[in-house]
Amino acid sequence: MTTAVEDSTTRREDEEPTGAPTPRKPGPAKTRAPWWKRMWRDRTVLLFALPGISVIVVFQYLALGGNVIAFQDFQPYLGISKSLWVGFENFQILVNGDPEFLGALRNTLIITALQTVFVFPAPIILALILHSLVSNRVRQLVQSVLYLPHFLSWVIVVALFQQVLGGAGLLNNFLRANGWEPIDIIGNADVFYALITSQVIWKDTGWATILFLAVLAGIDKSLYEAAAVDGATRLRQMWHVTLPGMRPIIIMLFILKLGDSLSVGFEQLVLQQDAVGIGVSQVLDTYVYNNGVVGGYWGVSAAVGLVKGLVGLVLVLMANKVAHMFGEEGVYKA
Repeated sequence: MTTAVEDSTTRREDEEPTGAPTPRKPGPAKTRAPWWKRMWRDRTVLLFALPGISVIVVFQYLALGGNVIAFQDFQPYLGISKSLWVGFENFQILVNGDPEFLGALRNTLIITALQTVFVFPAPIILALILHSLVSNRVRQLVQSVLYLPHFLSWVIVVALFQQVLGGAGLLNNFLRANGWEPIDIIGNADVFYALITSQVIWKDTGWATILFLAVLAGIDKSLYEAAAVDGATRLRQMWHVTLPGMRPIIIMLFILKLGDSLSVGFEQLVLQQDAVGIGVSQVLDTYVYNNGVVGGYWGVSAAVGLVKGLVGLVLVLMANKVAHMFGEEGVYKA
């Protein structure tokens, strides 16, 4: 009896299991082609990218050399090579309590805070609303209408707001026709921050939804089905499925926004300075323009601009590090 069991066990061990995959011999490791061969292989794509790369190199990287005038008493007719070096003298304006500079810094920080709280979440909320529309035809129509303001220049946008909200605009004409007092909005410094924030939301929110809608379209539908089977409402599905799927792109865009946070719209503000006065409309960008290009204080303006760029760089690096600490990739990997 024991011998029969042992023979049966031996036969089962000797037999190969049915359906087992046949092991493959490892092939030779693929070697990467030299860089010049890869460039020649992709020469057509590189030629198409060459104009854009040239613009970036000339106007973004080579232009960085112009920051040297922040350490000079720069005179345009002398040029960089012959202007006097003054070291860090131009940077003293950052610490000596200059009222105009402090006012520009205060306005910049206030506008940055308002745009972070109201402007940045606006496209996220709008994308969620558009994504919830059942009819694709209605969604495409609404998207097309919302995209249009992005293609208007700030000159046209400011003119439109003046035609609607100005002293002789549609709103005040309507109020006068009905016996009411007109409302001063365009020239009122007390509502200027709310005005420029609403202008940015109206102009750029629709266009900014493109990225978020693309992310929403890539979320696996089975996750919503599984959440619905578990009894999750539409609100719970948005909280536990939609927002986690959008989190990486939200974090990345927020980090990039921090890098540009101190640039709050030069053209938009400089077009409206005459209407509300320089007290509430002067920001760091307009300060650099008014004191550098208009006033001729090139070195001081360059110093302010250089510090503004360095602060943006530090904010990006710090925010990206925090994102890595919470397990997110951020803008780049460590």
